[in-house]
Amino acid sequence: MLLAFDIGNSDITMGLWNGESWQQWRIPSRTDQPELFYGIKVRDHFLESSLSTDKVNAIVVSSVVPGLTDKLRNVVRSLFKREPIVLGPDVYEKLPLEILNPFEIGSDLVANATAAWFKFRQTCIVVDFGTALTFTTISGEGKIVGVSIVPGLRTAVRALSQNTAKLFDVPLEMPQSALGINTVTAIQSGIVIGYEGLVKHVVDSIRTELKVQCPAIATGGLSFVITPLKSYFQIVDPLLTLDGLRVIGELVNGKKN
Repeated sequence: MLLAFDIGNSDITMGLWNGESWQQWRIPSRTDQPELFYGIKVRDHFLESSLSTDKVNAIVVSSVVPGLTDKLRNVVRSLFKREPIVLGPDVYEKLPLEILNPFEIGSDLVANATAAWFKFRQTCIVVDFGTALTFTTISGEGKIVGVSIVPGLRTAVRALSQNTAKLFDVPLEMPQSALGINTVTAIQSGIVIGYEGLVKHVVDSIRTELKVQCPAIATGGLSFVITPLKSYFQIVDPLLTLDGLRVIGELVNGKKN
């Protein structure tokens, strides 16, 4: 089995691949917690699911939180007695993709690009609805040609609630009307409907610049929030990042053609 860790700014997504499907858990990303906290969390998820750590034969880690990378690396060494594959420039050299700015690009974006390219084998755009909303464009030749980043949906809502005295955090749901009639629906209208237009405009601009009507793929924990966009995407796959980590693990270990 392959174990993947996607360490993001809000959560750590932990996925166990059994050869056919993923089993997932989430752990809060908190740099103030000691290594022991994460060791207990990982161990408990395995114990509660009646899983043996001995069955794990490969471990891949993507991290955009430097303060957690070494903690998880040490947890993996302690619990699984294995050295994990931690995404970075040395790993990118072993991939069939050409990575844009390998010392700068987020490893989660590389995982997304890898999964998308192996899935489509053509020019495509990955839109990741996470803490940040990212657009990663991959050419048909397997090159990451550009990335666009804006604050994510939840980040935008929190920015409003934290910096505006009379506004507060609201649930991220598609409002029935663009005409907000109270504080909640006003924020939902502005953020959720507004981001619908933002996503379409950025994707359409990329397509126009490339002169290719390439597929767009949605992923990330908030990919289902803007429901009208579902038909706009070729697929909505919340497991895309984990799939990318799995493919990278197979490539590095020489098990994928």
